Amino acid sequence: MADDRVAQGPGGLAINPARLAADLEAINAIGRIEGLDGINRISFSDADMAGRRWLLGRLEDAGLEARMDPVGNVFGRWRIGAGPAVLAGSHLDTVPCGGPYDGTLGVLAALEAVRAMKEAGIAPVRPVEVVCTADEEGRFGGMLGSQAICGEVGADWIAGAIDDTGVRLADAMRAQGLDPARPEPRDPADIAVFLELHIEQGPVLENAAEKIGIATAISGVFNWTVTLTGEANHSGTTPMALRRDAFRGLADFGAAIPEILDRAGAEETRLTVGKVALAPNFPHSIAGEAVFSIIGRDPDEGVMRALAGACRSEIGRAAAAHGLSVAIAEQSWLPPTALDRDVADRLVRISERLRLPPRRMTSGAGHDAQTFARHVPAGLVFVPSIGGISHAPNEFTPWNELLGGATLLAHAIAAFAAQ
Repeated sequence: MADDRVAQGPGGLAINPARLAADLEAINAIGRIEGLDGINRISFSDADMAGRRWLLGRLEDAGLEARMDPVGNVFGRWRIGAGPAVLAGSHLDTVPCGGPYDGTLGVLAALEAVRAMKEAGIAPVRPVEVVCTADEEGRFGGMLGSQAICGEVGADWIAGAIDDTGVRLADAMRAQGLDPARPEPRDPADIAVFLELHIEQGPVLENAAEKIGIATAISGVFNWTVTLTGEANHSGTTPMALRRDAFRGLADFGAAIPEILDRAGAEETRLTVGKVALAPNFPHSIAGEAVFSIIGRDPDEGVMRALAGACRSEIGRAAAAHGLSVAIAEQSWLPPTALDRDVADRLVRISERLRLPPRRMTSGAGHDAQTFARHVPAGLVFVPSIGGISHAPNEFTPWNELLGGATLLAHAIAAFAAQ
């Protein structure tokens, strides 16, 4: 069994709450836009890149070797010891009008962990790297940053990726001085473990009055954009029976979601239509086109495939009923991923030693740890999300619970780096 104790310096290993709070306040000042709620650091936007440059400065201030790779991943390496490195972090990009902690907590807590280790006089036997991945929120499908690090996507995939407004990933990257032709995969043999701290983004921990979650698996997710095409026409002169109304096709699919879940889903299945656009989008015009997103999730890939098949069937039925054509763009398919059992067990022991009794649980949301876990040992720690709210301005976790997660992460990084 691994020794989970940490060889501490005179002051012991303790994070600095004021310093972590100041970092959170500083980064979240980047991406606040007058007239919009929440944080807006959309991947490859000016605010996103400003946040990454801010982080590079903080990494350098901590005495780390800071760099940004050609696709926008940021690394801060503590060049100490030898052998495979302990990587820890998350992401800084947000959804539109996002919350203050999603991803951001994991990056800044990893940085604070390294600073605390240095101040405690801890000298790891292996290198430690703080990692901030690019486009974790999937603006262009998938999880670009972690997938590029792990060699799952390359220049060809980047060249073909497009967001839901038609912007090409390669163009967005070039506009920020990045190089879409040169992703830099890491040799898995150079990574000892990847650790991530994240808000739960769900209600399980809060409802159970528990403060720490240790993820054992992460649900898979598929991301589609569906286009139903009919015929735009006058809303007053076109008889109902003669319409090719794209909205009615969309509405029929939406109404079928409960049946799809009954037929193909399971207890942890999630199916969401989160974005819709109609054209010509005018009150007196029949919708000639409906474009909408479908996000399907489940921790069982067999269920995911059944769910996808049921969605295709219902989309086809709705289209046929209203004389519509169908196009489905499959942006990504990320399979469910089991996290390393030994890493999870060790995180549980460290958490219990810190008197933070943990709950083992499945993650319904995708995370960078999911990508890393397909290639190297990986662990994921959760702190509660009040009301289960995330991807929204009112995302909130009590400060003492954020500090508990950050403390656990610091001790975990130190323990894994000491072996």
